[in-house]
Parts: sequence; C-alpha cells; structure tokens
Amino acid sequence: MSFVTRRKPIALAREGVEVRELRRTLSWPHLVALGVGAIIGTGIYTLIGVGAGQAGPAVILSFAIAGTVCAFAALCYAEMATLIPQAGSAYTYAYAGMGELVAWVVGVSLILEYTVVCSAVAVGWAGYAQGFLASRGWGLPSALAAGPWGEPAGLVNLPAVVIIAVVAGLLLVGTRESATLNTVLVAFKVAALAAFVALTLPAFDASHFQPFMPFGFNAHVGADGTKRGVMAAAAVIFFAFYGFDAISTAAEEAKNPSRDLTIGIVGSMLACAAIYMIVAAAALGASPFTVFARSGEPLAFILRQGGHGGAAVLIAAAAVIALPTVIMAFMFGQSRVFFAMSRDGLIPTWLCAVNGRGVPARVTVFTALVAAVMAGLVPLKRLAEVANAGTLAAFIATAVAMMALRRQRPDLVRPFRTPLWWLVGPLAVLGCLYLFSSLASFTQLFFLGANTVGLLVYLLYGRTRSALAAA
Repeated sequence: MSFVTRRKPIALAREGVEVRELRRTLSWPHLVALGVGAIIGTGIYTLIGVGAGQAGPAVILSFAIAGTVCAFAALCYAEMATLIPQAGSAYTYAYAGMGELVAWVVGVSLILEYTVVCSAVAVGWAGYAQGFLASRGWGLPSALAAGPWGEPAGLVNLPAVVIIAVVAGLLLVGTRESATLNTVLVAFKVAALAAFVALTLPAFDASHFQPFMPFGFNAHVGADGTKRGVMAAAAVIFFAFYGFDAISTAAEEAKNPSRDLTIGIVGSMLACAAIYMIVAAAALGASPFTVFARSGEPLAFILRQGGHGGAAVLIAAAAVIALPTVIMAFMFGQSRVFFAMSRDGLIPTWLCAVNGRGVPARVTVFTALVAAVMAGLVPLKRLAEVANAGTLAAFIATAVAMMALRRQRPDLVRPFRTPLWWLVGPLAVLGCLYLFSSLASFTQLFFLGANTVGLLVYLLYGRTRSALAAA
C-alpha cells in the first residue's frame, strides 16, 4: 500500500491502534464550556481593534462572514467527530478519509495552529495584564512587556511567557480538574462581556457607523503596506471563531461522544456568534473605530473613554482572569493532536506517554515551551495570521474528508449528519480558500514553508515508522 494513499480504517480510528487511551471524563457541559472558552477570548477582547482598523464599522460584517464560514466547517466537524470519536481532530479525519500523506500535512497544520494560538492569546492577555497592572501603579518596564518586533519594541513579553507556564501546569493536574476550572472562568468571562454591553449601550451613537465600509469589501494592500477591507479583517477575525474545533480533539475523553460532541460543537458556535455580534455593535456605537483600533485592550479603553474607569479596571481584570481559558483549550487540543500522531507512529511514540492522571505530560510541556518562546518575541497580529493559515487548512481537510466518506462509505452509522452535505461541504472549502487568499503574503509563504519542512520530516521519519507501514 502506497504511503500516499494508505488510510486508517474507520474501525481502528474509532478504537485506537494501540492500548494507550485517554480517560473518558468529560460530559457535554464541559465540552460547551471548552468551546466557549476557546472561542470567546482574544478575538473580541483584543482583535476587535485590529479588525476595526482594517474594515472600519464594517468589521461587524467581517464577524458575520468569518462566523458563517466557521458555521459550515462546524457542521462538518460535528459529523466527523461523532463518526470517529478519537483524539486528533482533523488529522484523524483526514487519515480515514484521504490517506496518510494528507493526514500528515493536516497534522502539521494543526500543530502550527494550536501552538501559535496559545502564543497569540498569551500576547493578548499580556496587553490586558499590563493595562491592569499599570492602573494600579504596578506596570512592568516596557522592555519586559513586548517582544523585539512589538509596537513599541521591547526585549521580551514576560507576562505572556508566565501565563503559558501557569496554564501548562493546570493541564498537567488532570483533564477533568482543568475542565472544571475552565467552566468557572468561562462564566466569569461571559458576565464581564455582558457588563461591557450594559455600560456602553447608553452611549450608543449611530453616527459612528458612517461611513460603514471606508476601506471597501475586498482585501487590498493600503498605502501603509497593511491589507485592508472587509475580507482582510475577516481573514484575521476568523481567529476569534474557530475554538470549536478544540472540542473535537477531546472526542476520546467524552463520556457519550455522539451526544456530547454534537451539543458541544454546535452549541458553543451558536452561543459565541450571538455574543460577538452584540459586543462588536456596542463597542462601535460607543467609540469611533479610529479611536480604539490601535489599543491593545480595546474594550477597557472604550470604557475609560466613556468615563467608566472603575468598570475598565474590572474588564481588564476579567480578561486577565478568563483569557487563559483560551490558552487552556488550545494547549489541550495541541497535546491531543501530538498524542494521536505519535500513537500512529508518525512521530516518536515516547511523546504519547500518559501520566498517572491520564494526561500526555511530555507533549504538554513541549507545547508550552514552544508557545512561550513565540509569545515572548512575536506581536499579536502576526501570530493571529499565522494561526489562521493552519486552521483554514484543517477546516478544508475536515470538509473534504466528510464528503469523501459520504461517497466512499455511505453505510457507516453517523450519529450526527451534516445537513445538505453536498452544499455545506463545498461552501466550507470555498469560504476557507477565500479567507486564505485574503491573508498577508508573508503568512501564506510562512505556512507553505512550514509544511514543506514538515513534509521532509515525514519522508525521512514518519513514512517508514507509521503503524500502518508495519501492518
């Protein structure tokens, strides 16, 4: 069997090739909270400013477009996650639907996505942490609050490095324990956003929405070298929506996968889309986008500008306390993708060793180290764009795998079936390709370069050590 086309049988994908398994300790409330914790975070707390700077008031339209593309992808994910309830997410689905070589590319893309997301959210968290500390007179020196490519440039983003270490420590405690803490923090985070909306609505000014689309619809490079337009903002804001795919990486730990995964993926996506649109509208109504677009903590900035200094401190505190739920969700997902790939023999099997608490500790620590280095040195916008490239590749792979298995194996029992799959699947693929084309050229080239290196690693190592190669 060619290494290009050899596929993991569905039965093996469901059961796992070896005896190494993760404990089933999560129910659907944990998964909904995991999804909401991953989705609501840096996107609305920080990237709303970046998106508004690229699209103006039409950033609301950017949210809608990015959310629609993610909704199509979410329906594909729900079918694949319940059909193959195993750790690995899109990597596992691609392995079963399209073969080992494609699965490897998707796995590399997921590793890129999840690791960079952890770094990006840590940088977003650091912005709020620094703002909160400064409001109390405890601000860090600028050299320790930003990396060498930040604005302004510094030496290292120390708060971002510290929060990644803290989250990794929590995950090492155990899956159920960290999921329970995540649920509490998610409730706190949503309550803070509700308070923001309540405080800013009285100051709502419809004139802030004119002109609605100052930079046009299509992505284009402005005079300052920055991509602008509704689609350029959507390609970055897309970062804010895709946390739901982290739920599918927990498939092997769900108590009732067919029920829990469906509720977790679809439920968290719908809840977050509604919250995002409301908060974005309230922010734009309370302050012109040109005022808050450059702030590293836009929601707290808007409250301070509106005379709600005390509430701004509380919003910053909420971000400081709750944004780590996003890091937790993606570090969790990254470690599970590594776990699945090492269990399949594509990367060294010692990486998937599970400790006494049922946690893949080595992979968790490795992820934390890489994410900490990037968070300490690279600015938020660049990290978000790079993460989006890997995510879009994973979404495309999941949609294609869903369609391929519908054609190849219509006999399989599917606890959740993607409605109008022949329409939703292609729309998910086309939407993701359009968003990818709207990313910065540097991001596209970096993504291709990372996968080229990954492909060389596969040809030199994974191709011959795959569990299917020995079968």
